[in-house]
Formats: sequence, structure tokens, C-alpha cells
Amino acid sequence: MNPSTTASHSSDEIEGSVQGHRDGHGYVIRDDGQTDIFLPPNEMRAVLHKDRVRARIVRQDRRGRPEGRVVEIIERPPQPIIGRLLQESGVWIVAPEDKRYGQDILIPGGALALAKPGQVVVVELTEPPALFGQPVGRITEVLGEVDDPGMEIEIAVRKYGVPHEFSEDCLAEAGALPDKVRAQDKKQRIDLTDVPLVTIDGEDARDFDDAVYCEPAKVGRSKGWRLLVAIADVSHYVQTGSAIDIDAYDRATSVYFPRRVIPMLPEKLSNGLCSLNPEVERLCMVCDMLVTAKGEVHAYQFYPAVMFSHARFTYTEVAAILANTRGPEAAKRKERVPDLLNLHDVYRALLLARRERGAVDFETTETQIVCDENGRIEKIVPRTRNDAHKLIEEAMLAANVCSADFIAQGKQHGLYRVHEGPTPEKQDILRNYLKAMAVGLSISDNPQPSEFQAIAEATKDRPDAQQIHTMLLRSMQQAIYTPINSGHFGLAFEAYTHFTSPIRRYPDLLVHRVIKAILGNTKYRLPLLPTPGEAHAKLSKRLASRVAPPGKEPRKKETGVALAETQSWEAAGLHCSANERRADEASRDVEAWLKCKYMREHLGEEYGGVVSSATSFGIFVTLDAMYVEGLVHITELGGEYFKFDEARQELRGERSGIRYAIGSRVRVQVSRVDLDGRRIDFRLVTEGEELGAARPARDKGASRAPTEGDASTAKRRSASENEAPRRNPERAPESRRKGSGKSTQKAALLTKAQAVEPVKGKARSRNV
Repeated sequence: MNPSTTASHSSDEIEGSVQGHRDGHGYVIRDDGQTDIFLPPNEMRAVLHKDRVRARIVRQDRRGRPEGRVVEIIERPPQPIIGRLLQESGVWIVAPEDKRYGQDILIPGGALALAKPGQVVVVELTEPPALFGQPVGRITEVLGEVDDPGMEIEIAVRKYGVPHEFSEDCLAEAGALPDKVRAQDKKQRIDLTDVPLVTIDGEDARDFDDAVYCEPAKVGRSKGWRLLVAIADVSHYVQTGSAIDIDAYDRATSVYFPRRVIPMLPEKLSNGLCSLNPEVERLCMVCDMLVTAKGEVHAYQFYPAVMFSHARFTYTEVAAILANTRGPEAAKRKERVPDLLNLHDVYRALLLARRERGAVDFETTETQIVCDENGRIEKIVPRTRNDAHKLIEEAMLAANVCSADFIAQGKQHGLYRVHEGPTPEKQDILRNYLKAMAVGLSISDNPQPSEFQAIAEATKDRPDAQQIHTMLLRSMQQAIYTPINSGHFGLAFEAYTHFTSPIRRYPDLLVHRVIKAILGNTKYRLPLLPTPGEAHAKLSKRLASRVAPPGKEPRKKETGVALAETQSWEAAGLHCSANERRADEASRDVEAWLKCKYMREHLGEEYGGVVSSATSFGIFVTLDAMYVEGLVHITELGGEYFKFDEARQELRGERSGIRYAIGSRVRVQVSRVDLDGRRIDFRLVTEGEELGAARPARDKGASRAPTEGDASTAKRRSASENEAPRRNPERAPESRRKGSGKSTQKAALLTKAQAVEPVKGKARSRNV
């Protein structure tokens, strides 16, 4: 290997990022999105996980994977490494917490920074690795003992590069903001303070970025509803290019951990000025809609307003009121009960439109970790989802679709939330699976979401329904942010964006700015438009490989400023998408750590469970009572040879014919917990077997770590990141849902008079 930095390179060299593996090998994740290149352990000696490299394919390995050789290290991003300080034979080393780095780091005696053996530390590299030498570094921060409360979060934010401290300029700017809405802030806004808008959120919510109100209204000659969705006007306080804006863009999203949130905005905004707290005036952007009895958005308009939240409801409270309007909860909120019933009515209409549209809506189990005061898991419980959750989701989806339509009609750049249908490869896998399972239904060459929903409905009563629905889920792609609109497959919308959570998602803040620009007959431009060049050409190429809408006209060729502007929006979309993934990975890492610590207390115990995934190296099992997933390695399945059937997604014993597929019920024993590897191992327990009995082993070298397995396995198992099929795809990390689809594309804009008059007959214009 020649990690040189020469500028010239041949056409058969491929650029990408290195992804290490705990077993010593690695992969080059190609920029062009094609198959990852396998790097054997000797090639990983002089490179590090996350390095950007140029590689050349030299052969196909015995499994048919392209194997490569690194010819050049293009970039070694500045990356602090977190690990535990150890002393071995008088030599100080740090063993990286992220095993994908693969090599321990030597620490000279003068670079210990008062750290003690066993402590968790942050290391900065001073000498890179080489073919015949370990990397050398110095300790820059001592985090503490591995069992300290909250240590898992301190590790995760550094491991994944999550910004967790606001800059001094940002905090100073936030400190200079007013404590409440001032008279000058209300100019050029509609006064909605007498409209009884309310917030509906979870019991533990601290920031409230959306409020809703609904009343019956005539839509044409028919009955319908007037639905108002008011969203905190973050863009009024966070100006483009300001210190707060720079920090918010860097974070791109709030990150949610058990017992702790790392917000996108300083607390003065996220919990204060921009939180729609009850009984205080707040600035907002309103999506004002007329919805028909069939759940179609007949007309809509946007306008800035000032509002006054008349109540802070919880989901549990609203669900109780809707279930019993004469109960104690309803008695406490007597004035608001009619409004809640109107919201429930419009929700049912929007739900009807969703079904008519054929949007994907699978039932899955989501869990919540409940921690004690020391941050340790007390229990893991399933999240219950009631009509209150659903009505908010549908209202938010309606507003999001109107936002996308408004931006498209305004002919401005913006970030759409795009979710594409399955790739041809995933379509083939799904068709083969459905055929092998004798489902009787399949998908077309250009599948529509209604086809997936039809299969889910047709199979919901089968014993293997969970297995089939999981495979439908896994065939989906991830949703991304991009200025190129190619629709939202899972929700069955021609255009969709994120408007409803600007407190915690930067794309929503950009959408607000674009909408305001259209309302003001101006054009919003991202700051510091780049000059077209190689870097942005690569960004465009990577984006184009992800977003290629079938059957749509090719993009118009752009030059000069127009091209630079498009590339800026593409770069912003990639940045927000990547940081959304970063937040998800950090959250999952913390949850995996907590679950491992939790299961260490249950070593040797037996539980019933369900197979959640089958792979060539074993089965993943989710425990019934604990909602924790672990691996039963193929060597623990018995003394016979098991073969992986890719079409059926199952392991089958050649001698006995026993099958392990998604949904299969098994009984397992917790046999091993690897905290560093975030891995829980189970062993299968059969009836009458004595616990702890010796079991025959086969092919120990075939073992894979479930959380950091080879790249292809990781991709196969990333169904949890597929936005569309999640039950509540557009709320919390991914919020809310909606109703009107294609009809919204044709909706007319309401006039200013219409926008103000029908709401209780009281809403009035302020300085318009």
C-alpha cells in the first residue's frame, strides 16, 4: 500500500470512506453508492476508520466480494478517539471504545494528562498508524470512570462527533434576546390570540413547537373543517448567518437520549421564546387549511401570526377525553372538549384519505427506556399509541404537504423530504420472498405504496404476519432531504417536506424561511454560495445516485449562479440527512450500552423470545418481556449444519429440517454480554436440557458482531431507519402524518379575507 498524496490518479481508482470492523478487516464505502470494497486486515494497518481514501479493486474474494488495496489516503478527518487507559508491560495504551478502529493507541508518559488506569479518556492522534507501527496520541480530556452515571452519553457525543457545547457567540446572542414577545415583534402579523389553539404532547415534553385548532366549516356546498396548525416562528429570532444559526446548522437536529436531550437551539429559545407554552403570547407561522369530508385539503394559506396557547394537553389526557366526554378529564377541560371533538372528526377524515391514497401503515412495536435517578435502566416498556397521537400526526402531515406544494408553486429552492420506493435489487428479493412464502400477492415492476399496504392487509391474520411485514419494511429505502422533489413513497405524497419542527430540525427552519420569502415576494438564498467545483460535483453525483425518480423528466442543465445555488441546497440536504443519521446512531449506541448494562444483571436467566432477523451467521432474538435483542450464533443452534435461505430469510437445519425465520418463537438463555462491543449473546434452550450443558461448536471463525457486522449485513438490518414504514413516520425523531396527497397539489390558496374571517369570527389582521 502506498498512502501517498499525489494529485494524479488512474480512472480505475475509487474514492470512498473507510469503515473498520472489530475483527480487523474493513471496507471502503464508495462515494458512488456501488458495492463496498472489502479491505483485508493487512490493508487496514496504515489506515483508520473514517479515513477518506482512494482504492483499487485487485480481486474478488471467495464470497464474490470485491477486494481492494488502498493506494492513497485523501483525507484524515480530525477525529478524537474515545477509549480506556490501560497499562500493559509498563506501556500506556488507550483501547478505543469504538472497536472499528482496530488498533490500540500508544500514549507517551508525558501525554497522560493526569488520567488514571481504567478511566475513559479522549485521545488526539500525534502520529498516524503505519504498516509496522501503532498510532501514537495524547490525552486531551478525562471523562471519568466507565460506570459513572451518564458516561454512555458522554462517550456517544464524542464518538459520533455530536456538537454538545454552544459557542460563546451563540450563547451571547441568545442571552441578548428578549424574554417575551414585544410590541414590535407583532407587526405585520395576524392576531390569533383569541383563537383557542392548544398543544398536545407527551407527558415529559419540554418544548412545544406546534399548536392546533379545528372548527366545522363549509367547503363549497358541503360540510368540512377549518384546521389551523400553528408552528413556533423560530426564523423570526434566528437570522441567517447569525451565531445561533451557525451552531444550529452544525447540529442540524436535536439528539434524544434517555434522560437527556442535546438541543439544536439554546434553551432560551427551545424552552422559552420559541416554545408554545400555555397562556403566553408566542410568534408562529400558521398553515390554515380547509379540509373536506373526504379528508382532502381543498384550500390552504400560510401567514405569520401571534398566538396564545389556551391549554397544554398530554396525549393520555386527550385520549381519555375522546373516550369519555363525561369523564373526570373532560370535566376539568369542559371549554376545550368541543374543539378536541372537532380535531378528532377531521382526523378521521384525513385517515380516510390516507387509506384511499394507499399510504404504507404497518403496525410495529416501539419501546421506551425508563431509567432511574442514576441513569440505569429500570424497565423497558412498549410505547402505547392512541388516537391523540394519530390526530396530531395527521394534522402535521397535512401542514407538511401544503408546505411542499407552496414551495413548488412559488418556484423556489427548498429541502423536500424524499422517500423513494424499493431499489430493483430489493424488489427482486421481496418478490422471491413473497413467492417462497406462498403469499399470493406480489409487487409490480414500478410498485406503488398501495401494493405494500394491500399485502400487509391480506396477510395480517397469518401466523407469519410479523415476518412478512418485517420483510416489507426492510425493502424500503431511507428518507433524505434534497432540493430534488421525487415524492414520498411510504406516505404516498407527490411532494412532502418538513415544516412542523423548526425547534429541533434545521430543514424545517429553512422551509419557514423559504415560505416567508415567497409571502414577501422575495427569494431566499442560502449564505455563502459555493463556486462549482470538484467537491460539489461529487456531492451532486452522490445525491443523484440516491435520487433518480423513475419516469420523470431529467433535470434541466444549470450554469453559473443557478448551478451554484442548486449545489448549495444539495449540500445542505446531504448535511442534514447525514446529521440525522448521526443523531440516530448516537441514540442507538446509548440505548445499546444501557441494554447491555441492564442484561449483565440477568446473565444465565432464561426468556421466551421471537426471532427478529435471520442471517448467515445466526439469528437475532428479541426477548418478550424485556424488548432486548441479542444474537444466537449459528454455532449455538445445534450439532447439525444450518444453511441460510435468502429467499425465505431463514436458517434451516439440513438434517432435522428445523427452521428459524422472522417471527419464530424460541427460548433462550442470556450467555454473554460485551459492553464494549454493544453485544448480547444468547444460547438456545431446548426442552429438558440442563442449563450450561456443553454444546458442539462449528466454524467459530464465522462469527460476526451484530452491531458492527460487515457492511452488507448492517445495511440489510437497517429497517429501523426506513422512515416510511414506521408507525409514526413524522413525529419525534421523525414526526407526524397527513392526509391529502394529490388533491393538495391542486388546492387553491385562500385569500387574506378567508384566512382571517372564519376562525370564530374574531381573528383579525394586525398591520397587514
